[in-house]
Amino acid sequence: MRSSLRNDSLTARLVLPVVGLVLAGVLVNVAFSAWLATRRAATAARERQERVAAALAESRVVLSPAVLDALHALTGSQFVIWDPASRQPGAASLPPEQLAATSGAQFAAAIEAGRIELAGDRYRIGVIRAAGVRPERVLVLTPEKPPLSAALETVWPVLAVAAGTLVVFVPLALRTTRLLAARITAVERHVDRIAAGEFGELIAAGDGRDEVDRLSAGVNRMSTTLAALRTSLVTGERQRLLGQLAAGFAHELRNAITGARLAIDVHARRCPQGAGAADEGLAIATRQLAIVEEEVRGLLALGRPTEAVRGPVAVDDLVTAVRDLTSPRCDHAGVRLECELPTGITLVGRPDSLRAALVNLALNGIEAAGRGGIVRLSGTSTDGRIELVVEDTGPGPPGAIGNVLGEPFVTGKPEGIGLGLAIVKAVAEDHGGTLAWSRDHGRTRFAISLPAQTLKGSSAPHPSEPPA
Repeated sequence: MRSSLRNDSLTARLVLPVVGLVLAGVLVNVAFSAWLATRRAATAARERQERVAAALAESRVVLSPAVLDALHALTGSQFVIWDPASRQPGAASLPPEQLAATSGAQFAAAIEAGRIELAGDRYRIGVIRAAGVRPERVLVLTPEKPPLSAALETVWPVLAVAAGTLVVFVPLALRTTRLLAARITAVERHVDRIAAGEFGELIAAGDGRDEVDRLSAGVNRMSTTLAALRTSLVTGERQRLLGQLAAGFAHELRNAITGARLAIDVHARRCPQGAGAADEGLAIATRQLAIVEEEVRGLLALGRPTEAVRGPVAVDDLVTAVRDLTSPRCDHAGVRLECELPTGITLVGRPDSLRAALVNLALNGIEAAGRGGIVRLSGTSTDGRIELVVEDTGPGPPGAIGNVLGEPFVTGKPEGIGLGLAIVKAVAEDHGGTLAWSRDHGRTRFAISLPAQTLKGSSAPHPSEPPA
């Protein structure tokens, strides 16, 4: 109902004024044409009468009834011989019954008025003195059309054209305004949906040739921008909550790690001469704690911006540290760890955060590769970018989550919580870089791409095996 009212309002505002202007123009044209036609008819009758009078005034022919009838046939006017003395009509071209029904007094009064009406026909009277053998006075009765008849005869073509124009124009104008109203209504409904929070949907914007198409395109851009802003806002809020959650977990884990380290240190001091197997178990436990500590650093990096100062970080040292931390996990899982060293690359960043990010990627690769699989760590520099790469021979992430990897709580593992790659992505973005993944020749490749602010060395990389 609301849309119908608005359409009617639009129709009234567009069609009715135009139709009113057309009608006003037609009426003005008709009035002017009627006035002009009446004036021209009167002028034509007077001129015709003057020409007849001039011809009779110069004629020497006796005006007999036969001559009067011939003049009537030639000119269309009626002729009556008038005797001023007796004030009575004589011979005439009028039908006898009309002449008999009109008295001399009526003719005399009509001569004074200049007009006479006989049997419903109006005539203009002119008195002429004929210069014949016998000079006579002749009344010339020139037919005169009624003004209304003359006006209608002149203006009916104008009225017919105007009526035809309106018959064609009004339906066309109504159809055009309804189509325009429908397009505007579609934009209005779309704006209502945007106001209700339904962002991202688009309407047909056409080719942009008119204002409504450009308005639709602008509304589509607004909808897309608002959808992006809402996504960014939701992501930022989720990131903030995730950061708070991660910081709480990291605090608790750090306390637990600190207690475990203290227990191992106390045990090492109390049993300095322990057996070799026991010493190896303590070393493995210490290294496992180191891995957990790296993961805690990652959680802290996700939870709040670190205050660590950026500095030069040798990629070789970074890869070596990750190799040393993850080697026990590889040995336990039966995975071969390969490192491309030396790279000779130095970048600018925060070593703790970068090491925690690479440890996360390496642990994911070890778990994905499985027993007998391979995990490769490498660093490359190409086109002003440095890439820290972790490859594994595992099956890769599920296709359903491939486009949202790196988002918090997105994981393909039944027991995973989806924070590992979120940590890596946060570290990459904190360094002005990105995290990307791909599948190539049966291998899954995760790469942290960073801007190459500092490059040192150019030695070619070569594979090396971790120490036994």
